[in-house]
Amino acid sequence: MNIRCMIIDDEPLALKKLKRHLLKYPFMELSAACHSVEMARKHLESNEIDLIYVDINMPDVNGLDFIRSLENPPMAVFVTAYPEYAVESYKVNALDYLLKPYGSEDFNRTAEKVYKHWQLLQNQNSVNGHGENNVLYMKSDHRYLRVECDDIRFIEGQSEYLKVHLVSGESFLTHMTFRQISESLPDNFIQIHRSYIVNMKHVTSAERTLVILDDNTRLPVSESKKAALLQYMNSGR
Repeated sequence: MNIRCMIIDDEPLALKKLKRHLLKYPFMELSAACHSVEMARKHLESNEIDLIYVDINMPDVNGLDFIRSLENPPMAVFVTAYPEYAVESYKVNALDYLLKPYGSEDFNRTAEKVYKHWQLLQNQNSVNGHGENNVLYMKSDHRYLRVECDDIRFIEGQSEYLKVHLVSGESFLTHMTFRQISESLPDNFIQIHRSYIVNMKHVTSAERTLVILDDNTRLPVSESKKAALLQYMNSGR
């Protein structure tokens, strides 16, 4: 499930720039590009939105006031040419703000913050029995990869990176920690060693000091991780 986005700016060029940046990210889906708050309100009447990028200084309604007026406001990122609005934006629980003129690095910083927050929300929904949480978007090099959790066989720690090994036999590097990725993985992923997280769906057998995967890969089990592994196996899942 992608993040359903709305962008709002009364300036056509600014709106076009927002759209161009947003469409670079596969986890973002542009639902509407609005040149006024009135247009945005009409769209919200019949469409669910997860994220709004909104300019603060607009002639009809201030972007801050617009977000305040929503009964159940989605995630919000404010766009402004005035740094003094930054503090004010956080008073309405803004996820972030973009200071004009912004570039690709600025937008990328905001996009990463949005994605991490959205993943946390998805995790909470999954725990509460709502929605699905079986897809991750992982940054590799300068792009985001859409990965089905079931397609991950195991994850290997390599210095400052994680190497994600897929069922297809392919692998890629992502700049994350085990702690960060564990927050987004379902319960069938168990860390068995300081260097390995395994998808238990692909474990065919386990011995005292190692697990064997369905491609015959053998991975070590550390003494400190045995308890978590045994607890999962004894749970009958």
